[in-house]
Amino acid sequence: MRVLLVEDDCAMARSIERMLDDAAVEHETASTGELALEYVRAYEFDVVMLDLTLPDISGQEILRRMRQLRINTPVLILSGDAETTTKVTGFGAGADDYVTKPFEREELLARLHALVRRSQGHGQSMIVTGPVSVDLAGRSVTVSGKRVSLTGKEYAILEMLSLRKGMTLTKEMFLTHLYGGRDEPELKIIDVFVFKLRKKLHLAGAPPSGCIETVWGRGYALRDPEVSEYPAVA
Repeated sequence: MRVLLVEDDCAMARSIERMLDDAAVEHETASTGELALEYVRAYEFDVVMLDLTLPDISGQEILRRMRQLRINTPVLILSGDAETTTKVTGFGAGADDYVTKPFEREELLARLHALVRRSQGHGQSMIVTGPVSVDLAGRSVTVSGKRVSLTGKEYAILEMLSLRKGMTLTKEMFLTHLYGGRDEPELKIIDVFVFKLRKKLHLAGAPPSGCIETVWGRGYALRDPEVSEYPAVA
């Protein structure tokens, strides 16, 4: 999951960043509305956490411009105002959820994961592809019930594939998701990550492909395997 935090209060921003870091969630931070709009135009995020009170543009105006640009990324409003009218205004502008400051880390993370799941058409936190199960809330992976230990980058790739199951994702999309446009390595690093990911899944009992299909000349896609792909049972 990749999050854009839009917050001008430095102390609050650092507090939220620590929450996201502790949960191993990739994130970028924008302290102004203009910078936030630049980010959402240039990069893909799974969810935007948006403060309503910013020094240049209101949160409602940012939401309005995002929707005008057909940027449908889920938006979670962060606000110190618990008034019903403020919430209604936020939802009316295109927000998907609303959290009142101060909030607990567990609540914030739960709401973020729920928003991302719903935006990708997944009602539950568990996404199952053949024998491979990805628990988005627990950030864990199992194959036929057996826990698989993955690195942060390997998990991020599998999570991204799972949330967009059936879609072909390009290597450029993976690079942006993993590195956020900063110090990006060559595209072939994605092939290396996928190779290692497939190997770990296969050793745990998944098909040799790990349910990750190579779409030649384009990228990778996560698909349910054919019955014949399952390992033979002795």
